[in-house]
Amino acid sequence: MSRTRARWAAVLAAVITGGSVIAMPSAQAADTRPSDAELLSKCDNGTKFCVFHPAGDADIVPGEAHQVGDVAYNCTEDPQMSSRTWEDTTGESNTMGVSLRQELESKFPFGPVFKLAFEESYKRTWASSHTETQTTLLNVPAGEVGWVTRAPRMQKVKGTYELIFKDRFHGKRYWYVPFEATGPTSEQPSVKTQRSRAMTAEERGMYCA
Repeated sequence: MSRTRARWAAVLAAVITGGSVIAMPSAQAADTRPSDAELLSKCDNGTKFCVFHPAGDADIVPGEAHQVGDVAYNCTEDPQMSSRTWEDTTGESNTMGVSLRQELESKFPFGPVFKLAFEESYKRTWASSHTETQTTLLNVPAGEVGWVTRAPRMQKVKGTYELIFKDRFHGKRYWYVPFEATGPTSEQPSVKTQRSRAMTAEERGMYCA
């Protein structure tokens, strides 16, 4: 073996056995997927293309039933009618956990993109909140307490944000973010139900004394 070959063989052996002599650059940092929130914060804020693609039909689903207005106590021995006026607001929810209502659109630029795509695809508006007000006549049996529950109608849609960046972002120019949102709809009425139960001894002592 020549003297030059021997020298290079010694250098190669040192690299193999030492391991830390030469550090190869890693692409892991550039290729790490950013969070969905980080990606959507770049919608129209660093991208040259950001659009929401709805998938399938928008479904109408029942919201959670909950009490609205005050309860009515019937301390008599006869059925009683009681009037209760109530107001109830239903909000939206989505996979990002933020509201898309008008005053927050500057913070969440993907909001207007979603609403525009929704309204163009389904030919109806997207509401971030809906308030319903009503006066209900409660028929409360003798010795019972009555109340009203309301279950709002909700519209639910799934889809994907497509983002194309002007420059590579975390190693890529194309990113896709799944997104799901549920919001109130005024196109179908909410479900109102009257309920009642027997008063407890504590309630009778508190409200019927």
